Amino acid sequence: MTYRIYGSELSPYSVKVRSFFRYKKLDHEWIPRSPAVQAEFQKYAKLPLVPLVVTPEGEGIQDSTPILERFEASQPDPSVTPADPALAFVSALLEEYGDEWGNKWMFHYRWRYQPDVWSTAERIAQQMMGAQGTLAVAQARAAIANRMMGRLGFVGSNEKTQPLIEASFARALSLIEAHLASRPYLLGGRPAMADFGLWGQLYEAGTDPTPGAIMRASAPKVLAWLQRMLSPRAEGDFEALATLAPTLMPLLREEVGALFLPWSAANAGAIAAGEKSFTLSLAGAEWTQEPQKYHARSLAEIRRKYEAAKAAAGLEPLLAESGCLKVLAG
Repeated sequence: MTYRIYGSELSPYSVKVRSFFRYKKLDHEWIPRSPAVQAEFQKYAKLPLVPLVVTPEGEGIQDSTPILERFEASQPDPSVTPADPALAFVSALLEEYGDEWGNKWMFHYRWRYQPDVWSTAERIAQQMMGAQGTLAVAQARAAIANRMMGRLGFVGSNEKTQPLIEASFARALSLIEAHLASRPYLLGGRPAMADFGLWGQLYEAGTDPTPGAIMRASAPKVLAWLQRMLSPRAEGDFEALATLAPTLMPLLREEVGALFLPWSAANAGAIAAGEKSFTLSLAGAEWTQEPQKYHARSLAEIRRKYEAAKAAAGLEPLLAESGCLKVLAG
């Protein structure tokens, strides 16, 4: 059975799914999305977004986290889910943090700084228009750059939030670097859902000029993990939550509990109230943006997972200490 993955090298969610399929040793064909395959893509896709996985039976599946969860359930070996339900929830929470907050780092750097804008727009244009010649690529590059710079507001990137986003990126790099000093993957000797979610965003950032330079100057362990995750393999088992906590807790406290979950709760509150924008204080700075419906749904899903796991030994004290509990239980 061969699956088809329609994706893009420039999409963190696409490479996330491909890495997962490689780890699971699921036979698949990687199909870069381009005008040449647009008719096929539209045949199976409900949304105009990559990645799209098409099963041998002709079913189209979208949205990276449900894709991973579906194939984890049907192909449980090698597992990306720790047997300990508390650790499994922490993994899901970190995956959510990567997908939703880590995307802010990646998207901000990619479309805020001119060298990154042109680098990315050029690569996208080559994928879309390469066969049509130099002029077509140049025209497409300019159109892509203009369109994507105009979308910075979707991730909350603006002049006021720029320092907070960039400080978060630097802090997360430092904390993950320290955590990976004694293990190959975030939760031990094999990749977890947490790895795939955070890796997709940081892998893409590493291919862009500005964040890539920051990573090369400050995070060699993270860079090694980025390469490892291209074709990950189990090198051991998951560690116990107690052995992970000393270096995992700072990430949960300073990033997930202090920034991501308060932002996510404010976004969901604005959606529920029908507001056009929302403002909150994060790390002593003012954050304002338009609310996003998808993020409200994803918060509801991580709260559902918390409700299912909250009785697990050791979970509630960890979430309380990290500042995550008040949002998850809200």
